[in-house]
Amino acid sequence: MKAATRKTGDQRIAAAGIIAVALLFTGFMMAPDSDMLLKISKSIDVFGRVYKEVATSYVDEIDPEKFMEAGVEGMLGTLDPYTVYIGKDDGDEVDLMTSGKYGGIGVTIGTRDGSVRVISVMDGYSAQRQGIVPGDRFIEIGGTKVDGLKPDEIRGLTRGDPGSEVKVLVERDGDAKPLEFVLIREEIQVKNVTYSGMLENGIGYVRLERFSRRAGDEVRQAIKELKLSGELKGLVLDLRGNPGGLLDAAVDVVSKFVPRGSLVVSTRGRRQEADKKYASTEEPLVPSVPLVVLTDRNSASASEIVAGSLQDMDRALIVGTRSFGKGLVQTIVPLNYGAQLKITTARYYIPSGRSIQEIDYMHRDKNGVFTVTPDSLRREFKTVHGRKVYERGGISPDSAVEFHTMGPMVRELIRKALLFKFANRYVNEHPKDSITAVTPAILASFKAFLEKEKFDFQEDSEKHVGELKRIADNAHYSADILRDIDQLQKALQKEKERGFERYEKEIADELHIELMARVKGERGRIEASFRTDPQLSAALGLLQSKKEFSRRIGG
Repeated sequence: MKAATRKTGDQRIAAAGIIAVALLFTGFMMAPDSDMLLKISKSIDVFGRVYKEVATSYVDEIDPEKFMEAGVEGMLGTLDPYTVYIGKDDGDEVDLMTSGKYGGIGVTIGTRDGSVRVISVMDGYSAQRQGIVPGDRFIEIGGTKVDGLKPDEIRGLTRGDPGSEVKVLVERDGDAKPLEFVLIREEIQVKNVTYSGMLENGIGYVRLERFSRRAGDEVRQAIKELKLSGELKGLVLDLRGNPGGLLDAAVDVVSKFVPRGSLVVSTRGRRQEADKKYASTEEPLVPSVPLVVLTDRNSASASEIVAGSLQDMDRALIVGTRSFGKGLVQTIVPLNYGAQLKITTARYYIPSGRSIQEIDYMHRDKNGVFTVTPDSLRREFKTVHGRKVYERGGISPDSAVEFHTMGPMVRELIRKALLFKFANRYVNEHPKDSITAVTPAILASFKAFLEKEKFDFQEDSEKHVGELKRIADNAHYSADILRDIDQLQKALQKEKERGFERYEKEIADELHIELMARVKGERGRIEASFRTDPQLSAALGLLQSKKEFSRRIGG
């Protein structure tokens, strides 16, 4: 087995070398380093020969294209995770990332309790119009059975050219027989701004979830609508969970808040054409409205450009938790036969001059783990007003606010998708307009549902006391101590049995979010989450206190 594994690895390396040369040779043709050109030329010769020999003489027949792609993936795997080969069949994902458009039926698909289901339905598209609802499980799509397929594979079956027809068969909780729908694929415009509205005391809120080409336009429209609804005394820009997107879109968003001509971000790379400066190119819509940006560990890339630039210019306070720490810029390079290469070509630097890239992908420690610059070695930079900020660790919040950690019972309810399933069933059985809050009757119905499902969970204390008992047994503790541990376990079991009562508020909050998602769609889900959001609450507190906001931001 070891010899076979080694041979497979050698094949991947051989193919990787060929592709490395093919992709990079053109880029270095203009380089003055003749030694580099000589090394590339020799590598092309050696690896080309190896690839040809393996492809034609290996004992078993291999697929040359798959062999090539495996080689590419092996080669790129030695670099950062953002440099990737994109095959012809995956080109739609690039279009979605850049344009925010694709041909589909208008559903979000994900895994719940081990099965792939419809998580949400987009307003106004075929799936919603024809009656697909959250919780539906696809059985067949276009005649293809989906059992055993991954979410991405199922998602691919739903997509296609706008105007094309696809027949789907779904299983729905509460219905004895599968339901058949004939859906028409349409051009789906994925929203960058998924929610905007006035919260309280003149404070506006905009949730920005991605950065495709239209991100700046959508932020502009959202701000205009907020200004029309009343005096805008403060604004929350929510970038939590936003993985980023286009650098130009990030610059466009920042331009809505800072003076024309302000440096937003600069990039520097190995080649001269990667060195660029990006400045705001328009007059700001809200040049002086107090601004708070929400971030978390899933705010990355373009999100960090926006948050970091606004922080460096002292235009906004950052609230939440530290961001991801991705300060690398990718370029899409078209290849032959419809393939593309997404390659990291530069690092970006926000106005103070700092890079926020956390992981050094070109260096590993003795255990093979990528290195991270320790806090003690991160250089200090200054914002416009002289506040201290630091490099190489994402964007650190000006006001750090953690989310409340869910109890083990609630975590298990979410993991097993029981809140999700109950919400689907309850809304199917009751008029939507009658569901406005989680009443005692709904909680009682949910508790009965859990009993029917034979729901169980493990308390954190159970694990620790069980471990304590094991240690006591192995160490031959006295019978009195062992008896005390048994008594403790019995007492904890009684507490576990009243888990529903102990976690009732958390359960009600999560159930409210799921129910409102069914009643009012994604907007309802977001609005329902506001009342239990400590980071949003902290942002509102800062914006409603001019004195505290000014003290924090300086100047």
